[in-house]
Amino acid sequence: MTRHRSIFDDVRRGLIPAHIYNDRAIFELEKERLFNRAWMFVAHESEIPQDGDYVVRRVLADSFIITRDSQGALHALFNMCLHRGMQVCRAEMGNASNFRCPYHGWTYRNDGRLTGLPFHREAYGGEDGFRKNGQTLLPAPNLATYNGLIFISMDPHAEPLEDYLGDFRFYLDYYTKQSKHGLEVRGPQRWRIKANWKIGAENFAGDMYHTPHTHTSIVEIGLFREPKAQKRKDGATYWAGRGGGTTYKLPPGGFDDRMRYVGYPDAMIERVKEVWSPRHRQVVGEDGFMISAASCFPNLSFVHNWPKVQEGQNVLPFISIRLWQPISENETEVCSWFAVDSAAPPEYKADSYKAYLMCFGSTGMFEQDDVENWVSLTTTAGGSMARRLLLNSRMGLLGDDRPVVDTLPVAAFHGPGRAQVGYNENNQRELLKLWADYLERA
Repeated sequence: MTRHRSIFDDVRRGLIPAHIYNDRAIFELEKERLFNRAWMFVAHESEIPQDGDYVVRRVLADSFIITRDSQGALHALFNMCLHRGMQVCRAEMGNASNFRCPYHGWTYRNDGRLTGLPFHREAYGGEDGFRKNGQTLLPAPNLATYNGLIFISMDPHAEPLEDYLGDFRFYLDYYTKQSKHGLEVRGPQRWRIKANWKIGAENFAGDMYHTPHTHTSIVEIGLFREPKAQKRKDGATYWAGRGGGTTYKLPPGGFDDRMRYVGYPDAMIERVKEVWSPRHRQVVGEDGFMISAASCFPNLSFVHNWPKVQEGQNVLPFISIRLWQPISENETEVCSWFAVDSAAPPEYKADSYKAYLMCFGSTGMFEQDDVENWVSLTTTAGGSMARRLLLNSRMGLLGDDRPVVDTLPVAAFHGPGRAQVGYNENNQRELLKLWADYLERA
């Protein structure tokens, strides 16, 4: 670890060695020390609402069958037969009471228990030769949920999920609690980009600075209510627990007025009031901030925005859940879900989905802008000169590490954690400090 120590020290100072975005040795360390320890998002409960439903998801190279068994319990089963290692399930999703290995026909219940073994007596001498009872597909060491989000951890000693998330749970509630009926999701759309996984997570965590340059054409042709991309600097960034995000500053008004401003119909506003705490409502109604993009360490992101789908129409809000799934040091599989209140009217769901597709997903306008930047960064980071360069990620700090802008007092921002108005890279630094902490720990 001595050869990497200077990298981690630089990261903690806000000076980022450029090659970490395209370095095979760093990626191997991430696989061993980060993705084998952190809590990883794999699915949403609305994807498997019925007994027997399943989806197949992976964490790096490990494939898991995420099932709801015949009793309604959730499982994350390593998708590898106990016999010769064939993948037991090759479909992406479906409903099944059993999974049968296509190689030799070993059969497992949807809770993982081995129930069928061809020629058990003839081939193994029955239970004396191979004890079938008690054999199961290998479960993920840890599984937990939060507001319908399903996470697994490869670490059998991982801290409880809610402790891991910490105060970021407060902000997760904005995205995941739209009514007492919960969310439903569509997707995921999946596609690959030639970019390092960390870049997307950093971008969604706190990069308001790129909007006036990367996305100015989208904003200024009138797709958003805000007249200028530069308005992003009036918003606040926040960091709490294992995540952080960005907000927009809203015009004067009460809670209902500000929710209408971003396109929510009155019936949905009333449902939101039932599930958002007084403190949640204060951030919007009193402080005047509306959540936008966010990232939860290490590679889970969210976005909430409100574009105009058609000229003359009101804006339409949408929510997306994004996962930056590493393929290698220079390639990422992007998984993107559309999320909406399950109790929302069908017309609202359809319109919100159109708004999401216009902005994000494999053909979304924002997505195209962002990915061009990320691919360029990753490609350039793979050369020898990048090993001589420290990228400056100290925006928002003076030379003596004092903040350029003071942290907002609680009276001005009622959410937990630390919040600041204006352009800064606080959240990107916090994300990479966590990254360094994980990679440094043997």
